Amino acid sequence: MADVGEVLMSVLSTIRVPKPGDRVHKDECALSFSSPESEGGLYVCMNSFLGFGSQYVDRHNARSGQRAYLHITRTRKAKKEDDNNSGSGHPPKKKPTRLAIGIEGGFDVEQEQYEEDVKVVILPDRQEVASDDLTTMPDVVRERVSLSMAGIMAADSVSHTLQVQQWDGEVRQESRHAADLKQLDNGVKIPPSGWRCEVCDLQENIWMNLTDGKVLCGRRYFDGSGGNNHALLHFQETGYPLAVKLGTITPDGADVYSYDEDDMVLDSKLPEHLAHFGIDMMTMEKTERTMTELEIAVNQRVGEWEVIQESGTTLRPLFGPGLTGMKNLGNSCYLNSVMQVLFTVPDFQSKYVSNIDKIIDEAPSDPTQDFKTQVAKLGYGLLSGEYSKPALDPGDENGASEPRGDQIGIAPRMFKALVGRGHPEFSTNRQQDAQEFLLHFINMVERNCRSGPNPSEAFRFLVEERIVCQQSQKAKYTQRVDYIVQLPVPMDQATNTEELQEAERRREEGDSSAPTVRAQIPFTACMAALSEPEILTDFWSSAVQAKTTATKTTRFASFPDHLVIQIKKFTFGLDWVPKKLDVSIDVPDTLDLSALCATGQQPGEELLPEVAPPPLMTPDVEVKAPVLDDSTVSQLCEMGFPLEACRKAVYYTGNTGIDAAMNWIMGHMDDPDFSAPLVLPGCSSVTTPTESLSEEHLATIVSMGFSRDQATKALRATSNVLDRAVDWIFSHLDDLESMDVSEGGRSAAESEGREPPPGPRVRDGPGKYELFAFISHMGTSTMCGHYVCHIKKDQQWVIFNDQKVCASEKPPKDLGYLYFYRRVAE
Repeated sequence: MADVGEVLMSVLSTIRVPKPGDRVHKDECALSFSSPESEGGLYVCMNSFLGFGSQYVDRHNARSGQRAYLHITRTRKAKKEDDNNSGSGHPPKKKPTRLAIGIEGGFDVEQEQYEEDVKVVILPDRQEVASDDLTTMPDVVRERVSLSMAGIMAADSVSHTLQVQQWDGEVRQESRHAADLKQLDNGVKIPPSGWRCEVCDLQENIWMNLTDGKVLCGRRYFDGSGGNNHALLHFQETGYPLAVKLGTITPDGADVYSYDEDDMVLDSKLPEHLAHFGIDMMTMEKTERTMTELEIAVNQRVGEWEVIQESGTTLRPLFGPGLTGMKNLGNSCYLNSVMQVLFTVPDFQSKYVSNIDKIIDEAPSDPTQDFKTQVAKLGYGLLSGEYSKPALDPGDENGASEPRGDQIGIAPRMFKALVGRGHPEFSTNRQQDAQEFLLHFINMVERNCRSGPNPSEAFRFLVEERIVCQQSQKAKYTQRVDYIVQLPVPMDQATNTEELQEAERRREEGDSSAPTVRAQIPFTACMAALSEPEILTDFWSSAVQAKTTATKTTRFASFPDHLVIQIKKFTFGLDWVPKKLDVSIDVPDTLDLSALCATGQQPGEELLPEVAPPPLMTPDVEVKAPVLDDSTVSQLCEMGFPLEACRKAVYYTGNTGIDAAMNWIMGHMDDPDFSAPLVLPGCSSVTTPTESLSEEHLATIVSMGFSRDQATKALRATSNVLDRAVDWIFSHLDDLESMDVSEGGRSAAESEGREPPPGPRVRDGPGKYELFAFISHMGTSTMCGHYVCHIKKDQQWVIFNDQKVCASEKPPKDLGYLYFYRRVAE
């Protein structure tokens, strides 16, 4: 075997020192969830700075030819016994006093202590070089390798950079009204205690308006607690923007709310503003909880949280394949819950997990940025059972105690960074709506599965909308693609109305002991609200050539293999304040939607005539091509529809948006001229964008390594805009690799007279389903709180609460937010 110094010299040109901007993956394998703490540690390529677990480093060496890797292993230090240990084996956690993460007084962020071992390993012979060994080597070797080792260890890992370690929910901005706040000289003086709402006599949650000194109660919360909105109503009547919460005033400050800015704010002149009404800020003492303390209480409260998380019972931890927990990366429970459910769907398992070896073999040089690889990595991590092992109890290095619910689990950092990249919400560490993330992820799957099996088809279905003009009784049928059924919650159908009214009456009378009563809504009432006709009061009827009243009825034109139902719990009050409906719905285990199957045009029923809008012309200038919304055309093309059909859809719907254009397409897919070029009224020639393609733009794209046909397709899809065409072509590589285009610009299938598939495929079958999973939300809105999911595995309900995976004793099926059904085989 060659001397290690000579080997290092031979690979010295491939060893790089990280520069600012280099992505250093030293915490997680690019192809698995191995880390420096895993068995075998992590190998970081000293050229690309990609990390690989022991099972994948040889593969990377063989494929890339890179030989020098920094091998990092970490072992956890034994934790010192806490002086205040309660004796339960768990150090007591301080109660949070600040709405923050990772800073003093905030919610704890677990920080493990590790001993680290670092050395250079040369493959394929696995020759090892420790830091001390470098002292005997030539200066050029010692300097380059030492700098690279130090640079890799000192660099912020990608996971650290992406993960916000500190978040402070108490950071407030100075109100724009504070400096010049108008205060009325009305002689009002506020006593130092004994405040009551001037309207309803409520004694809690009392606010004083800083303009006129009115003392009124605060907002009503989603669960019926709080105030009666009198302070808010006063602002809406007067426009006086700032109010201070009485009882929170101390020499250090107070809670100040700006109704105009709709946020908690700072008032640098608060002592002066309070003195105007006789309040000496320096002598006041705190008697009420601040808004921050109330929010912290909401994030720790029992009730809904306790029931959904099944906190009242001792749950049996589960381990094994398909029972893997996911670490919460800071408000990532929405992602964890959705992905746990999706990877119980056979389509996602077969697409990404069954083919993982093939996917990894075909992965690009930087697999951290490849969608298919990262989804497969996540799916395998959840289903394999490799990471479904009990987390060591702090202080129990030998694993002698009974396993707790927590697992080692997986931390989906790369996946979260990739699917959230460029998105204004999912790229942050803020809490998000699980339903919105589900649709976002399905959209990404759609874009990345244009060739080959598409697992999103499991959820895709067609909706038929039937609109009947009440004046002419003629009908119009349209179809659209959807993935989720949004089920309304008819609060007026509650079966415990008397209990609700009694609790409301007692609360309005200031009875603090009044119980919080949850509305009981029958599932059948929700389904009835979904299926009942909607009245359209401003419908333009082509039959009568005028606006009139119409009814719209929605039915299933196809039934998907897997049905997702969203309970529309989140709404707005009369004052446009977001609120969550606190309801219990008796969601059934089995569901038969056969009665909601679309029937199409009825015998003897006349259809509304389809009248095209007038040609789109610019004033006084005749144009040869229609003025079309390029973005809508591009979106439709990306869904797989023929370009000319997309152009016609946008034209015949008058550039009114993607929904209208999509409805037009679904209603004309069977037309014999569906894919034929657009012909304008009054024009004898076909209007196509072919003639206007810029040769310069074509040459630019061809010079990037694409064929002329591919460049032509990209420019056509983006109306000859070069920058957009380049973006389009790079986001459609799978499409372009499989395309077979003739010189005329049409596919070979079209040249032979065979029309390509006109649009998205949908599966269909019986409308009978069984419940197999549901996702629940705890908290006041989708932007805060916590998500968990329950999944039925082998006839046993299992609760997935981030890293905790346990057998469910009382699955709270009546409190869910998203419900997942699968078709029952007949």
